Amino acid sequence: MNNKNFQDLVKGQYGRKIAYANFSEVTEENVIKIASVGLTTLNWNRTAIRYLYDYYKGDQPSLYRSKTVRDDINNPVVENHAFEFVSFKNGQTYGEPVQCVSLVNDEIINKGVDKLNNYNRNAGKLVADIESGEYTSAVGQGYKCIQRTYKKDIPYRIISLDPMNTIIVYSQLTKEPLLAVQQLKDSENQRYLHCFSETTEYIIKNSNLQVLEVEDGIQRKSRLHAFGGIPIVEYPNNAARLSDIEIVITLLDAINETQSNRVDDIAQLVQSYFKFVNCDIDKTSFEEMKQAGAIVVQSNAMNGAVADVGILSQELNQQGTQIAKDDMLKSAMTILAVPNREKQNTGGDTSGAVELRAGFDAARQRANLKDPFVVTSDKRLNRVALKVIAQTKGASECPITELDYDVHIIHSPTDNLLVKSEALEILLRSGIHPLVAVKVCGLWADAERVYTQSKEYLDIKQEYNIDKAIENAGVKDQEDKARAILEGRKVG
Repeated sequence: MNNKNFQDLVKGQYGRKIAYANFSEVTEENVIKIASVGLTTLNWNRTAIRYLYDYYKGDQPSLYRSKTVRDDINNPVVENHAFEFVSFKNGQTYGEPVQCVSLVNDEIINKGVDKLNNYNRNAGKLVADIESGEYTSAVGQGYKCIQRTYKKDIPYRIISLDPMNTIIVYSQLTKEPLLAVQQLKDSENQRYLHCFSETTEYIIKNSNLQVLEVEDGIQRKSRLHAFGGIPIVEYPNNAARLSDIEIVITLLDAINETQSNRVDDIAQLVQSYFKFVNCDIDKTSFEEMKQAGAIVVQSNAMNGAVADVGILSQELNQQGTQIAKDDMLKSAMTILAVPNREKQNTGGDTSGAVELRAGFDAARQRANLKDPFVVTSDKRLNRVALKVIAQTKGASECPITELDYDVHIIHSPTDNLLVKSEALEILLRSGIHPLVAVKVCGLWADAERVYTQSKEYLDIKQEYNIDKAIENAGVKDQEDKARAILEGRKVG
């Protein structure tokens, strides 16, 4: 229940803490120490994560507001801009499927990359991306996990994990992931830690390693998982793990308070107090007058005072309040680089000028800052996926490495479509190599595959351009000769 401000909860400690351990590898001797570092950090972060995620869903302090004056009129209002901002940020990154694209012009590699994309799609990565992206934007960090299904057609699944019970411990020495820790409950509702290192799996309960298998009468408290890497991967929102909500949370609270007060003002005007001057009226008579819809009072003839009945009311300046609210909302959108969707075309503007003024260009630039975090995490996830595919289908199924492909995030595939198409045409006419032209124009995510598929047509177009150039050159020669004859010069 978010009945207090976020600042009162975190005391200025914004962003999620990162778990670091002073080890370079995980062994049975140090895994409990490393896991305890992760658990301590997770417990610290959990309160803020729960607050921010509930805030995103609409549980905001405005719902628990109290008043001292006219406490009988209290209309809490929540304008859930947190949901709006998180949805926009998530849509920027995952509105279009995140794809692996080939970096080399090789048919085998291209087919391998296509197969990896198909496996990820069938494993549920599209849904996991959206779910994890929601957590990443709302609370500052999200997690994805690969699990084996032991099915031949779909050998693994990709799911999103709850950041309230998941954390990655990084090495203080190398800054690389050291251990993934999940806090879970068993069938008897007892808590335990499920941990994965690069090669090994551990279970810790009551600060003790549990026996995972018995081999030749020997109890083993660890087990090789053969994932080829840690199967749980963190997706941070930024280096500080700052949530998109907490950056502007004070502005969002102020907007809610303003809107609540505006609704209260309307209610107070409708339910204003009656004011009786120089006249006495009892409660019974007043109730009868209200039922009748009229009030009768009599002036005091003894002292000559004139009786009067009125309403005590003082209206809020709605225009000034709206200006203040709009200013706060505009500030929040500017801080988060969320475009202004109000009408922007003032006449005579190009689409590029409108996008620049409305903030769409700034939104794309901000999204570009987040892309490297997504690309790095996705490559770690794909490393595990490729290992599972090789174990299930054979090494020849997807014979690719991290050097053969890149992860491409499509923010706005149709932006400036005409300009990009014209740029492609100009580059091809200018004699630029078709592969370079296809990459530079920005029309396609997988430029290598588009070039390979279109090579036959591009070759025909290139031959046509050469023939056209020769033809134009012949026309130019004839024009030069005609001009020379007219000017009386000798034609060679």
